[in-house]
Amino acid sequence: MAKRTLYLGAYDISNDNRLRAALKVLRNYSTGGQKSVFECFLSASEKRQLLEDIGGVINPAEDRFFLIRLDPAPKVAVLGIAIPPADPEYYYVG
Repeated sequence: MAKRTLYLGAYDISNDNRLRAALKVLRNYSTGGQKSVFECFLSASEKRQLLEDIGGVINPAEDRFFLIRLDPAPKVAVLGIAIPPADPEYYYVG
């Protein structure tokens, strides 16, 4: 199994069609998230593919996309019904 790193992927997209397309792309790579912020455990090749996929969806003149690598050392604090991010045994992409 490829070594994966936790990232946060977030977007700000003004066009509804591109917004739906970006949501579909991010759901294929994420294990959880909220509205426009997603937890993604990615290998190096998955990270490249995600950036390529989302790059094909957004309009660089109007939209924003961030992919932020999280430091694995500190514990993740959650409140309420939030579930700490976890790297699952397998992913379904479809």
